[in-house]
Formats: sequence, C-alpha cells, structure tokens
Amino acid sequence: MKHPTQPFARRLGAGLLFAFMLALGAQAQTQAPAEPAAGGGDGAATLKAKYQSLQPQLANNPFKRRISLESTESSSRLAGDIYAVVDHPFERVRDGLKSGANWCEVLMLHLNTKQCLVKNEGGNAVLSVALGRKFDQPLSDAQVVKFNYRLAAATSDYLDARLSADEGPLSTRNYRIELTATPIDAGKSFIHLSYSYAYGTAARLAMQAYLATLGSDKVGFTATGKEGDGSAQYIGGVRGVVERNTMRYYLAIDSFLDFPTAPEQDKRFASWFDATEQYAKQLHEVERNDYITMKRNEYRRMKEGGN
Repeated sequence: MKHPTQPFARRLGAGLLFAFMLALGAQAQTQAPAEPAAGGGDGAATLKAKYQSLQPQLANNPFKRRISLESTESSSRLAGDIYAVVDHPFERVRDGLKSGANWCEVLMLHLNTKQCLVKNEGGNAVLSVALGRKFDQPLSDAQVVKFNYRLAAATSDYLDARLSADEGPLSTRNYRIELTATPIDAGKSFIHLSYSYAYGTAARLAMQAYLATLGSDKVGFTATGKEGDGSAQYIGGVRGVVERNTMRYYLAIDSFLDFPTAPEQDKRFASWFDATEQYAKQLHEVERNDYITMKRNEYRRMKEGGN
C-alpha cells in the first residue's frame, strides 16, 4: 500500500528537489544579492586566505580529495559551501568556466538536468534549464528554471562566475549560483562553490513529504555520531539533500574540466558517474550504463531540437 504522501513527494521529485540541486549561491529572502567583485585583487586575496585557513580540513577528511564541505539550515534558508583544490591550472579553470555555454555542460551531468540551452534575452545570456526525474522522460514533463548568467570577474588570478533566478518550483526563489577560483601552487586551483536559496510554506511542506517517504533513508556527508556497528552516522534531512547535491556539482565541475570538449562527452559522463560511486552511500541512484545511455539520449535530443 502506498504511503498517502507519496504522490506529493513524487511531485517534489520532479520539481522542488531539483531546485535544491541547482540552487548554488542564492541569498535568503531578506538579504540583498552580493555585489560583484571588482576584479582579481581583493577577491583573489580573500580566497587564498581561506585556502590557508582550511589546510587542516583539506588535508584530513573522509572524501579522499582536498575538499571542505559545509551546510547550514535556518527557518527559511538552506545553504551549502564547498571549498576544493582541483588538479587543473587556473587558466583551464577560468577559460573553461567563464561562459554560460560551458555551465550548461556542467549542469547537464546531473541526473535530473534534462536540457540546458543558452539564449540571448535583452542582451544578456540566459540558461534555460529543464529539470526532471532520474530517467529518460519527455521534456514536456520537465520543469524549466531560467538562470541569468553574469561573469563578475575573470582576471589573471581570479574567476567569479554567477547565475541567478528569481523563481523556482513550489515557492522557492532568489537563486544565485556562484563559483570563485584562484591559482595556487603546482599548477592547481582553489575553488569555492557556494549556494543558498529562499523558500516558503509550500516548499517546506513538499520537502517534509519527500523526507518522510522517498528520501527517508538518504544521508549527507557530515558525520553526527556512530552506528551500533561502529560505522559513521551521517546527517539526513534537508542538510543531507544540500550536501549530496553540492558534491554532485563539484564532481561535475571537475569532470568537465577533465574532459571539456564535445568529442569527450562519453568520457565526461563516465568520469562523473565513477566519481559519484566513490560516495555510493550518499550518491548512488542508477546504474552506470543507464546513466550514460540517458545522457547520450538527452544530448541527442538537444542537438535535434526534439521533445
């Protein structure tokens, strides 16, 4: 017998949850959007200082990567931050992530992104992102969120790229995607991927329904204690949602930088999937062949302009 809230939770799965996944950088309802960085100088210095302060966390963590992952929750706001060292020179990071078209390539790696198109609206680049379920489905069944793209800084030592959307599904709003990056030693780069978003009553109720049913056994990455067998106990709830998808998008950025060209798409798909399987307890959703086949089909549909 189905749980009475499952239909509502499944509706969330096709709407609100994807907003959580894509809401990288939103400000809460009561906060004004941050002003863009003036250029390399202060932004690069601030990020380099953060890199130095996070040395213990970057060197000693359960991710087997140089990563620091944080999440916070308040009554009307969820937020997540990931700081990471990527094994790519800054020029590759800056040139790869300073265009809206390439951000579409990053977003498309996620299971729930069905299509991403860059359009010119009023002289501004807009990413039209169709969000759906974790399997092949018609675009008519997906929901579209439009992100305005803005390059706040792209200098010799600092990148600040931002996406913003005023509204999302089910009373979510004020999305702001933000990625900053700066070069560090040995041809590597330090990046900060930040996100938050504002939400209302409908979104809160929908997420409660999801967490009570389909998402009841899902966890994030923050350790909260020990299980009976001595293994780590991880945070669940909405912070678990935020942490899982923060990691998914960080891995998408890294996989795109590894394989940035169109002929390398299959390698990119495989790289992202294999990276997520390193954290299967948190991130496993579908099988490898199913994921790669789905992404091939979605790219083919975009190229052909079909539904």
